[in-house]
Amino acid sequence: MRTLGTTGLPVSPIGLGLAALGRPGYINLGHAADVGDTDVGAMERHAHAVLDAAFEGGVRYFDAARSYGRGEAFLASWLERRGFSPGDVTVGSKWGYTYTADWRVDAEDHEIKDLSVATLRRQLGETRALLGEHLALYQIHSATLESGVLDDAAVRDDLARLREDGVRIGLTVTGARQADTVERALEVGGFDAVQATWNLHERSATAALAAAHEAGLGVIVKEALANGRLTARGAPDDGPLAAAARGRGTTPDALALAAVLAQPWVDVVLSGVATVDTLHSNLAALDVAWDARADDELASLAEPPEEYWERRAELAWN
Repeated sequence: MRTLGTTGLPVSPIGLGLAALGRPGYINLGHAADVGDTDVGAMERHAHAVLDAAFEGGVRYFDAARSYGRGEAFLASWLERRGFSPGDVTVGSKWGYTYTADWRVDAEDHEIKDLSVATLRRQLGETRALLGEHLALYQIHSATLESGVLDDAAVRDDLARLREDGVRIGLTVTGARQADTVERALEVGGFDAVQATWNLHERSATAALAAAHEAGLGVIVKEALANGRLTARGAPDDGPLAAAARGRGTTPDALALAAVLAQPWVDVVLSGVATVDTLHSNLAALDVAWDARADDELASLAEPPEEYWERRAELAWN
């Protein structure tokens, strides 16, 4: 266990994100096969099984969002079933996207982004109705410079009041200009944590995240497996990641997660799994050593950020 930056919130090195557990459609290789029965009740039971396995495996940070379908609701019912009190685990959620798929995988639009203060107020009420006092960290979902959310006075005032009430405030960032967004967040202040994409393909935010860590912010890494590209499903069997994993007696996902955990500025890396078996495979990263030789062997996987994000945009919901 460690704390999330200087927030004092206790977290585990690996956290669990609920994006793949809370809705039938998601952008992740093989998600359709992992979910199986998409009946709401079946998915809730499935989510609870993964949450149980995560807790038993030492996971103490759980990350949801309003746009994760019923992710917050599944997390809330699990917390109630387990009899947890606020603080027994650390819970984060996000506002800014509204889920619009109506439980369909073939929806034209799965979520709509709106970072206005009206959305903040509506979604905060919805989140609190489900998670109540369990909510420890509330994050802007996919902040960008272009959205203007970091300079929206009304949004900043509301977040400041929420922070005064004891909820830590964070932001998640996205796109090829992640680093610029993190740097702007440090300039305007008022944030306790930042969540960004960092993986063996996309490393462009390294310096900005190191600066955030140095400034005392908690750093959470999302999409550490590049939406499945850095797993046995997505990594070519004759490629460098698979070869390096075999040479170390581990799996591609565990090695890729170990690369993130080795970064000195990381507090939590999120596992975005949808099955207990893949969760166990991800948790094995805690026992995988990352060294300079591994870094050299896998340096060729790094992609220019524009190329990485273009490729991500081409991935289908499934």
